[in-house]
Amino acid sequence: MQRLHNPCAHVAISNEERAFFIAFGERMAALRKDQGMTQIQLAELLDVSQQAITAYESGQRRVPISTLPLLAHTLGVTVEALIGAPTKSSKRGPAPKLQQQLERITTLPKAQQKFVSQMLDTVLQQTGR
Repeated sequence: MQRLHNPCAHVAISNEERAFFIAFGERMAALRKDQGMTQIQLAELLDVSQQAITAYESGQRRVPISTLPLLAHTLGVTVEALIGAPTKSSKRGPAPKLQQQLERITTLPKAQQKFVSQMLDTVLQQTGR
């Protein structure tokens, strides 16, 4: 019986790739916790086991590319933010304070984001009179 080669089985990765997956997992765990979500809850939403989430968050297993959009949406971020891609800025130099604040708000738990949004709506309504 001929044994078929599985190209996905135990492919060695570079130290750079290993560092990427560890950082990705740490980011994923932090975003999940910011949402007040357990590994079990996230696993159910992604239709994977809790052990898979543990492996993703520890950098021991790679998240399938096809799962990234759902994972990002579930965690309330863009795929770019999830994978740690640098944000593109058309201007050089530090980002304006308001932009920095908006970026920080997007990392807050949903309940706090809603509170900030309601506060902004209230202020904007008052100034629009």
